[in-house]
Amino acid sequence: RNAPHLDLHRRKALPYLSPIVIHTGRIQELTVLRRRKEGVYLGDGVGAEVLLPHSERPEDAAEVSTLRVFVHRDRDGNHIATLRTPKAQVGEFALLKAVAIRGAGAHMDWGLEPPLLAHHEEQQRPMEEGRYYVVRVALDEETDRLYASSRVEHFLDNSTLTVKANEEVALMVFERSELGLNVIVNNIHKGLLHNNEVFRHASIGDRITGYVRRIRDDHKLDIVLQPIGYRQYIDAHTALLAKRLEAKGMLPLTDKSSAEEIYAEFGISKKAFKKALGALYKERLVRIGEDGVVWIG
Repeated sequence: RNAPHLDLHRRKALPYLSPIVIHTGRIQELTVLRRRKEGVYLGDGVGAEVLLPHSERPEDAAEVSTLRVFVHRDRDGNHIATLRTPKAQVGEFALLKAVAIRGAGAHMDWGLEPPLLAHHEEQQRPMEEGRYYVVRVALDEETDRLYASSRVEHFLDNSTLTVKANEEVALMVFERSELGLNVIVNNIHKGLLHNNEVFRHASIGDRITGYVRRIRDDHKLDIVLQPIGYRQYIDAHTALLAKRLEAKGMLPLTDKSSAEEIYAEFGISKKAFKKALGALYKERLVRIGEDGVVWIG
């Protein structure tokens, strides 16, 4: 296999699209051309076609004129369609399990057969069987085969940003560092969620909502988990409590509530809750009663 050069990865933030309409690695709606004993042949209207095997033929296949399918290549390299949905399409990131390490690399469970191959040169660190990794589903342009790559940063590009300060963004945690959690921002950019901004449990592979706190001169993105409007509070726990109270008006929790009740509602310790509640009380933003806390801000 002639692996795409890593510099090519760095230049490409958007997924590759084949010049033909039937795109390998994508869910698409195709036209039913003919039905045979081996399955249903689907086409794109300009000459290309792909087989949906008989084993996957839907019950109403004789009645429909189009089918929405995912197209990939089988073990022999042939184009094949499936009604099943993979854990990620080409150009997307996913947390996948390495089910075997053999031959050319790691075989990743992506919900379809055959498993997705992460070649040794596409592994950020040598993968181990049974472990999960954040990978990018990518397309080898020369062979038109899909592969997985855990070299996540090679697919992220901050040279031209598509986000602005204070904007809400979609995040995926892909790596821990000394400073905090490295995150994929909107499937395109790299961002950093600093340790002191992580006020709830977050694991590698988690998809969460965040906000762009700051865009540095070198285009690095600082990310937070709460809206920027709540930054005036002393810490993230206070911001979390203020946001929840403002939205609900009242919460049936007080500093006398059990640690279990508090954690179930906020995911923080009772000590952190009492500190945050005290801060809001001092600012005269809440009223504390026997039945709970009322937002008066």
